[in-house]
Amino acid sequence: MGSSLAVTAKGQVTLRRELLQHLGVKPGERVDLEKLPGGELRLRAARPTGTIDKFFHVLDGKVKLKKSLTIEAMNKIASAGWAGELGEK
Repeated sequence: MGSSLAVTAKGQVTLRRELLQHLGVKPGERVDLEKLPGGELRLRAARPTGTIDKFFHVLDGKVKLKKSLTIEAMNKIASAGWAGELGEK
């Protein structure tokens, strides 16, 4: 076993900076917990996932463009959509 953490009176634990860096988690980001048998938990960095709907929303006519998109711009939009980086307005 690697590290142990103290539990506060409110039932909270604080992860050390080195553990957060290992997970690739920055302040304000989230982590996912999964309950495992035997009283264990699996902790992972939460990764946003995109949907095909978010990708197609850019191309479905709801977004009016002043000029045509280049293939580079389409690739950038597709990458951001699949990464969950396109915000809903």
